[in-house]
Amino acid sequence: MQALTSRQILDRLVSFPTVSRGSNLALVDWLEGYLVGHGIRCFRHWNEDHEKAALIAHAGPWQAGAVVLSGHSDVVPLDGQAWTSDPWWVTQRDGRLYGRGTCDMKGYVALAVWALVQAQARGVARPLQLALSYDEEIGCTGAPPMIRTMQEVVPKGSAAIIGEPSRMGVITGHKGGTGYHVHVKGYEVHSSLLPKGVSAIMEGARLINWLNEVNAEIQAKAPTALAATFDPPHTTLHVGMISGGTAHNITAADCRFAVEMRVVPGESIPDWEARFVARARKIEAAMQAVRPEAAVHLDRFFGVPGLVPEAEGEAETLVRRLTGDNATGVVSYGTEAGQFQEAGYSAVVCGPGDIAQAHQPDEYLEISEFQAGQRFMERLLETLA
Repeated sequence: MQALTSRQILDRLVSFPTVSRGSNLALVDWLEGYLVGHGIRCFRHWNEDHEKAALIAHAGPWQAGAVVLSGHSDVVPLDGQAWTSDPWWVTQRDGRLYGRGTCDMKGYVALAVWALVQAQARGVARPLQLALSYDEEIGCTGAPPMIRTMQEVVPKGSAAIIGEPSRMGVITGHKGGTGYHVHVKGYEVHSSLLPKGVSAIMEGARLINWLNEVNAEIQAKAPTALAATFDPPHTTLHVGMISGGTAHNITAADCRFAVEMRVVPGESIPDWEARFVARARKIEAAMQAVRPEAAVHLDRFFGVPGLVPEAEGEAETLVRRLTGDNATGVVSYGTEAGQFQEAGYSAVVCGPGDIAQAHQPDEYLEISEFQAGQRFMERLLETLA
C-alpha cells in the first residue's frame, strides 16, 4: 500500500463528518485499514452501542515505553454556522487550510498517522503509538475507557503527547472541570398565591446566586502559586444557558440550566462537586417543606481531571527538546492529558493550530502551523530511531 503524505491523510480525515452526536466508524474503518496495510497492529475500544470506536495502534518493537500520540476523532456540530466553503473538504486559501476539524484536531491526527507509518517503515528502536478517542467534544468521556483498553492490548507507553492546538507551544498544565445538568422541579400556582407554590425559576436562581457568591469569595482570596500561573488564576463556576416557566403569572413548574466548574490543579474536583451538591440539597429541602413534589435533579455530564505540571516530566522534557520551547505554558481549557496522567503516563499538550479557531465557522489551520507539526514529527522519528 502506498504511503500517503500528511496532507493527503488530512484530506481524508476531514471528509468524514465525525460530529460527536453521530458515528465515527467510517473514519475508524478507513484509518484502521490504512494502518494495517502498512503492517501496524490496531485495536478498537467500542462504546456501549457499538456506534463509535476508539482506535489504538502500535508501530515499532513490541515493548513498553512507547511515545503515545493522542488525539480525538470527533468534531463539533455545524449548527447555526455560516461557512464560505465546504466544511467537509479541505480548502486551501490565503495560507490556511479550511475545514471542520483542521485545527481541532484532525491536523494533528493526520501528522500522527503519517509518523506511525514512517516509524513502522523505518524500523524505529522505540515504539510509537496512536490513541484516537471519541466523544472528547462532549466532555472527554471516551478517553478513560480507551486508556484502560490500551493497557490491556498494547505494551504500556510512558510519554503521551496530546495534540490539542497550542501553536506548537508546550502546555504543561491545564484546569480540570466538571459539569451538571440541573432540573429544578417546582409546583405551579397562580402568582397571586405565591407562598402556596414553588417557583422553579426563583429556586433555581437561589442556586445560581450561590455560584455568584462563591465566585466572589474565590476571587477575593490570594491565589496559590500554581493557580497564579493560570488566566484567570482561580477556579470558576458558571451558568451559560437557562430555560423554564410557562407564563408571567404562574409559578414556574420547571427550570433547567447547566453548571460548569473549571478547577485549578491542586484543588479537588470531588470536593467542589460535594459543596455544590450540598447547596442544591439544602435548597431542595426548603422547597419540599412547601410542596413535597418539588425537587432539584442533578445529572453530572462531564468530569475531566486537570493536568498537573510534572517536575522534570518525561513528556515535557521530550517535547521541549523537539520544539525548543522553554516557556511555561498553562491553559484554562481541559484536554485528555489529565486522564492520561491519572493513568500513569507522563503527559503534555502540544499541537499545531490556534485554539481560538476551534469550533468556529470557517475553522482553519495555518499552513505554517501544519508545516511546524510536520517538522516536529520528523524530529520525533529521529529521536525514536
